[in-house]
Amino acid sequence: MRPARASGGAAAASWAFAALGGSLLGAALQLHQPRLWSAGAYAALLFAGLAGLAGLSRRWRPPLRVWRMPAALAMAVALACGALAAGGLAGWRAAAYAEGALDPALEGRDLQVVGVVAQMPQRNEGGTRFRLDVESARWADERLASAPRVPARITLGWYRDDTSLWGRAPESRAAATATAGDAAALHAGERWRLTVRLKAPHGNLNPHGFDNELWLWEQGVHASGYVRTGARDAAPARLQSTWLHPVERAREAVRDAVFERVADARQAGVIAALVTGDQGAIDRSDWDVFRATGVAHLMSISGLHITMFAWLAAHAVGALWRRSGRLMLRIPAPQAALAGGVLLAGLYALFSGWGVPSQRTVWMLATAALLRLTGRRWPWPHVWLLIAAVVVAVDPWALMQAGFWLSFVAVGILFATGFMRPAEETAGKSARLLAFFREQWVITLALTPLSLLLFQQVSVVGLLANAVAIPWVTLVVTPLAMLGAVAPPLWDLAAWAVQVLALLLRWLAALPYATLSMAAPPVWMAACGVAGGVLLAMRLPWSLRTLGLPLLLPVLLWHAPRPAAGQFELLAADIGQGNAVLVRTATHSLLYDAGPRYSLESDAGHRVLVPLLRAFDERLDMLVLSHRDSDHTGGAAAVLAMQPQAALLSSIEAAHPLQSVRPARRCEAGQRWTWDGVEFEILHPAPADYLSFTKPNAISCVLRIANGRATVLLAGDIERLQEAALVARTPQLRADVLLAPHHGSKSSSSAVFLEAVRPRVALVQAGYRNRFGHPAPEVVERYAAHGVKLVESVPCGAMLWRSREPAEVGCERERNARYWHHRLP
Repeated sequence: MRPARASGGAAAASWAFAALGGSLLGAALQLHQPRLWSAGAYAALLFAGLAGLAGLSRRWRPPLRVWRMPAALAMAVALACGALAAGGLAGWRAAAYAEGALDPALEGRDLQVVGVVAQMPQRNEGGTRFRLDVESARWADERLASAPRVPARITLGWYRDDTSLWGRAPESRAAATATAGDAAALHAGERWRLTVRLKAPHGNLNPHGFDNELWLWEQGVHASGYVRTGARDAAPARLQSTWLHPVERAREAVRDAVFERVADARQAGVIAALVTGDQGAIDRSDWDVFRATGVAHLMSISGLHITMFAWLAAHAVGALWRRSGRLMLRIPAPQAALAGGVLLAGLYALFSGWGVPSQRTVWMLATAALLRLTGRRWPWPHVWLLIAAVVVAVDPWALMQAGFWLSFVAVGILFATGFMRPAEETAGKSARLLAFFREQWVITLALTPLSLLLFQQVSVVGLLANAVAIPWVTLVVTPLAMLGAVAPPLWDLAAWAVQVLALLLRWLAALPYATLSMAAPPVWMAACGVAGGVLLAMRLPWSLRTLGLPLLLPVLLWHAPRPAAGQFELLAADIGQGNAVLVRTATHSLLYDAGPRYSLESDAGHRVLVPLLRAFDERLDMLVLSHRDSDHTGGAAAVLAMQPQAALLSSIEAAHPLQSVRPARRCEAGQRWTWDGVEFEILHPAPADYLSFTKPNAISCVLRIANGRATVLLAGDIERLQEAALVARTPQLRADVLLAPHHGSKSSSSAVFLEAVRPRVALVQAGYRNRFGHPAPEVVERYAAHGVKLVESVPCGAMLWRSREPAEVGCERERNARYWHHRLP
């Protein structure tokens, strides 16, 4: 075979570039596996990839004048070897990590564990949540001799006695909760003995939704649970204060000091988040404002903060270094400044909690600094890919996080548009400032399609908000907040600066059309849109830049597909213990119930339904709340705030708090309407039922939806008496799909009712290991005896049903299965 035409150095650079790209591709492919292979298989892939890359490097080593393969073939081989090595490394780490999973036999059983509080506890009105590094475990029942194998890291909740709990066993709350005073005694670095009840990490899985199981996997958490302090449980005991986790203890002390010093809790939360990385300290309403104005990235320890801190630290180290002639002779000041900046940035990231975004930024800075310190002058695409490859090698699951792609694309844009070229470093301050604002506009334009893909929302006022917020937060708020750890009075100035910024941001967020929401485009379309934005922003002739417009238009004009006229579909969201079903016709949408309230500061509306509706670009015509129970109305306020045009139909009483948000029309049997050839009818309650009901379940709004070919019955929480009344006064109750009454409770789904409805499919929306035991075993058997296919949200995730395929139900956990997702035993 004839020698390659390209020089050895250029060819080596080409296959190195291909190897870096292949490493990203290999890790991405491994992350899309629904199930893991054996650790040995991944080790073989890793070895094969590394051996191939080693062979290529020897063939292109300049002193050797041996046969060389063509450059195109070398790049293909390098791409494959890089993919094998990165995929093997990611898979081997995942297989090793999966070995630490919680034994299903331990779920729901009382255990006594001894461990050290590994992070500063998160306290709120409902109680305290914390992470525990387990040192030993045994059965709470001392009669059991064998020691259980508990995961090394778990998360626990220590709840107040006046708060409802998730995942609790069916027992009285008074016998299983702790007082606020007991939980307040817990601090980072302390060793405790606790009686706990654990379960495997199981999160909600919805289209375009947050993957909580991936987040826990990346954090190294294998189980979650709660502390038991009932009369029959051993009392929690603080054993000793240890030297472990000193950084976490310092973070906790600083956070608590901020809240003691600053009277306004909302301002204190922002300061605590900027200093210690405690994002949970920021009020939820403030997060809504920050997202609407596009400055949310400034209010947490993000890559921008770490990078800016590294830049300031490098300047400070360089200035001090130049004062010593002896130090200058040993190490040049630019090199000392670069190394010192990265080191101090790493320490700042460590103090701020060593979150995943901070880790990625530190590895990026360290890689770029190492290249410069060693005198490497690589083309920017090589540096860009090398940084990404290092980050992915350290944390392959970063590829599934929105923050990685935003930072990765943003850095690429800065490289491509010339902002990070050395020539810019010598520019004057005014030119550098103009370049900064130009690059901010460039990044905003180029990342708009990517933001639509990841968040389905773009802030229209974001450019103006960031123009003010970036210098204000970076140069005023953050320095004052950090220096306040040494001089606490500076926190008062920081609070004033936060208040000034908050006034501006709230005004911007309240402007009409402050945000633009669009349906989530397909991945290939978003990639084209990002390419179009980059092309428009690059320093090219306008004749070439305008070629980016055709790439942008598909993203901006994209509309999520809807059912055809006369057809309809249901999406039963995965919201835990509660109901929330989105009904879509050709041009109309209805939401039946709004899911539960998880805690005093979290509900299904904010966490699940608002992002879901935004992803489909839904404008609800109606919100139907079956009855007043919180597992059906918990997320209603958030949904109504997002959907100001939606009518409210419900059985809630006139004095219910939601009536002040949106006056509700009372649902009564006989109400009918038609959308796009699909008929909607309320079957229950009758007007007389409102006079005689004894509990809210008895007046649940029952909705029937039909198009002449398929019928759905959404039954709320009706029980046997209401089922019998419904059968008696409704001649034809037949339906293809039934939303199981009362989540499959044993007080519902009577044989008489099932015989009248005769559904093909029954949907059950219930939480994993919920305290009510839904669906009840006898109800499951009853459905099976009637030949009904029972589909539950726990193993299925979000459930999708279409009227054109009335016997089929699509499951989000099956459609987007990943190996880190929890599977029932």
